[in-house]
Amino acid sequence: MKYMFASDIHGSAYYCRKMLDAYKEEKAERLVLLGDLLYHGPRNDLPKEYAPKEVIPMLNAMKNEIYAVRGNCEAEVDQMVLQFPVMADYCILNLEGRTFYATHGHVYNENNLPPLREGDILIHGHTHVLRAELRKGYTLLNPGSVSIPKEGNPPTYAIYEDGVFSIKDFEGNIVKSIGL
Repeated sequence: MKYMFASDIHGSAYYCRKMLDAYKEEKAERLVLLGDLLYHGPRNDLPKEYAPKEVIPMLNAMKNEIYAVRGNCEAEVDQMVLQFPVMADYCILNLEGRTFYATHGHVYNENNLPPLREGDILIHGHTHVLRAELRKGYTLLNPGSVSIPKEGNPPTYAIYEDGVFSIKDFEGNIVKSIGL
């Protein structure tokens, strides 16, 4: 089982193409999008090739392979143009017997934990800062941002396969990795 996680495309056609190319190259079974797909938000600069109308058909073409959650920049109008659900606040995934609580991060995060059991995994985007850390009782993961990374990080996505969560840049280099 191989899943790709990505967050915070923010309407960048350039980085959406790079993300989808990486998804195809990785040969992942599913693409889990952790919110903020089309809109850049008032606190962010415009990402490279900001063109939400170009991002829409790229994502819709992959609709049967995407699981997505709502980010703080999603609105009902986004759901009107996207052909896969994007308005859920979270998604529970059971991957290889591990429970992933996938959310955007603007509601549930390390400072406001969702209901987790010992050993569960909280994965979110929102901060645009990649993370892969064992915490007391749970694991905290963040694939970083596809288009507007912060704190000096490169644009990244993550792959979960065979119990390993690897955050990669778009050249395929592993930036950070953790065994789960």
